[in-house]
Amino acid sequence: MPHSPSSAQRGRIRLARGASPWLLPTVATAALGLARARRSRGAAVAAVPATALAAGMLWFFRDPEREIAQGRVISPADGVVQSIMPWKDGRTRVAIFMSPLNVHVNRAPLAGTVTSVEHVPGGFVPAFNKESENNERVVWHFDTELGDIEMVQIAGAVARRIVPYIEQGAKVEQGERIGLIRFGSRVDLYLPEGVEVAVEVGQPTTAGVTRLDCD
Repeated sequence: MPHSPSSAQRGRIRLARGASPWLLPTVATAALGLARARRSRGAAVAAVPATALAAGMLWFFRDPEREIAQGRVISPADGVVQSIMPWKDGRTRVAIFMSPLNVHVNRAPLAGTVTSVEHVPGGFVPAFNKESENNERVVWHFDTELGDIEMVQIAGAVARRIVPYIEQGAKVEQGERIGLIRFGSRVDLYLPEGVEVAVEVGQPTTAGVTRLDCD
């Protein structure tokens, strides 16, 4: 069964795994700037952008606890449904665009076993661009009660690093954190043939909360 966080856990702020290479230097620079700001007005002015950037990084890399929803397939990403496209093999691709303001941690859409995690090199054009089909990505396959489920994390113009949290062979619970796309981009989920989509283009989604399929 999905883990349900307690009230104390839901109120606690945590940061995403994999944020340290970006976050630590930014926070350290801001702290140094604030320390120097006590000595001179010029240093105080210079500390403002560094502090703002550090605050932005803390916001970007937030990783809130979630009450995981009930349903066969739930959203793997925070964002907005960018497209819903029937695939030649009968599956339906649901593409979710993640902006830099969204939570960047992705979650397992179903419970199951990770059968493969493949990194595919590529470009870094904006994720809303059609050419983003050739962007750098990580392709996941899960063995679930609905069969093989494919999920693709796609890097964008700003997101230059995808950080998987788990490896091939791992068992995951529905809604479990599985990876991070730094600064957003896109997540594609391929629903099996016969699964009716419950969301529509332009609809906001919340990872672990928004249900993607109909009963």
